[in-house]
Amino acid sequence: MEVPVDVLCLGESMALFVPTEAGPPERVRMWTRTVGGAESNVACHLAGMGVAAAWVSAVGDDAFGRAVADFVAGFGVDVSRVRVDPSRPTGLYVKESDAGGSPVRYYRRGSAASAMGPELVAELPLDQVRIVHTSGITPALSDSCLALVRELVAAPRRTHLLSFDLNWRPALWRDRDPAVLRELAAAADIVLVGADEALAVWDADGPAAIRELLPEPGTLVVKQAEQGATLVERDPDTGRDRPPVVQPALRVDVVEPVGAGDAFAAGFLAATLAGAPPRRRLRAGHLQAAAVLRTTEDVCPPLPADLVTRLTEADDDEWAAAHLR
Repeated sequence: MEVPVDVLCLGESMALFVPTEAGPPERVRMWTRTVGGAESNVACHLAGMGVAAAWVSAVGDDAFGRAVADFVAGFGVDVSRVRVDPSRPTGLYVKESDAGGSPVRYYRRGSAASAMGPELVAELPLDQVRIVHTSGITPALSDSCLALVRELVAAPRRTHLLSFDLNWRPALWRDRDPAVLRELAAAADIVLVGADEALAVWDADGPAAIRELLPEPGTLVVKQAEQGATLVERDPDTGRDRPPVVQPALRVDVVEPVGAGDAFAAGFLAATLAGAPPRRRLRAGHLQAAAVLRTTEDVCPPLPADLVTRLTEADDDEWAAAHLR
């Protein structure tokens, strides 16, 4: 890489179509084309918070591929290691905006990113970054992508931590075995998982059950939607878990929820890099997620810096009283 990078994010991003008028998708005629992808979302949020971030993936040699790369680069993310596949297309997906949960339809089978394989890991500057971030989406794309993630988790970690967000997408696992997700999560240093995801995938109900299932990672974050998030972290001196840290979420007038998990991950990782204490790391995640919850976009500018500082440092009563409209 030509410039120093703190966080390297690896995974597929696609052209994203969002309706610009009300009604069921089959009746919508006007759409806005943007870009979406879990790992590139995290990279874009990190760059917006001043963290040097890179995104690694593959796109097709087509208009959508150019649009995806330009979009991510526009946030200040290093895209110099994004491959352009001359024969496979850029994936795309369609979603319907809805504050109660947006149905998503994927058109990504045979995409350029699905052809990524384990040989890619040898090309990554793993000794020049502090965190490598990926998710459970990538191993669902193809056998070669599963091999890629397995190679990534097996690579030596001389300078970096491996961050893994479960990002459960049931539609991607219909013809694949999701049991591998526990294997991959267990091999990571930082794991982020939604409580609803863990229940669906592993039948693990709540932070204690999830930790029992995943005792290996040094850092486990359980996202509990509007209830907040729980951090379980091992003390490196004793090898035992410290008492869990629970941080309630901010009250937010939700416009559309998709993308909030990626924003939370970025906020948490940025605060982790900054050496923030546990509660502030969780608050940083909530604050970044709150910014996205108030928009229809997967990526948006962070909240005003003075507001972020005030709420990050607020006492529990002030935090509980805050309401972002």
